[in-house]
Amino acid sequence: MADKKDIIGQSLNLPDMPSKSRITDLTPKIATDDYEFARSNLYDLINKGSHALEDIIDVAKQSESPRAFEVVTNLLKTMVDANKDLLELAKKQKQLEDVKDEGPKTVNNNLYLTSADLLKMIKSNE
Repeated sequence: MADKKDIIGQSLNLPDMPSKSRITDLTPKIATDDYEFARSNLYDLINKGSHALEDIIDVAKQSESPRAFEVVTNLLKTMVDANKDLLELAKKQKQLEDVKDEGPKTVNNNLYLTSADLLKMIKSNE
């Protein structure tokens, strides 16, 4: 049954509109899926980087080449950045979850009265 406010939809014989948008229903799931995907990728990169770092350190020690040690320091910096990114990702996900749980912090209850209404209220209290 169509909503009485949807006069245009009724006149054009359009199907009833859902009460909730499907996009808004999917948004939390998409955000969670994206978080999990990014998190697993970062874990994988950090794990592979750790194994590669061990091998590159061995190569640098054996060759005693300044370029090899430069590669080690660059990989170390990249690993530190990846760990920071992982922590930042977790922090942002927690902030998103906290925002969803919060209700309105300020509630304004406004009452508009005419002077006639105010006089009626005063007289009824007397």
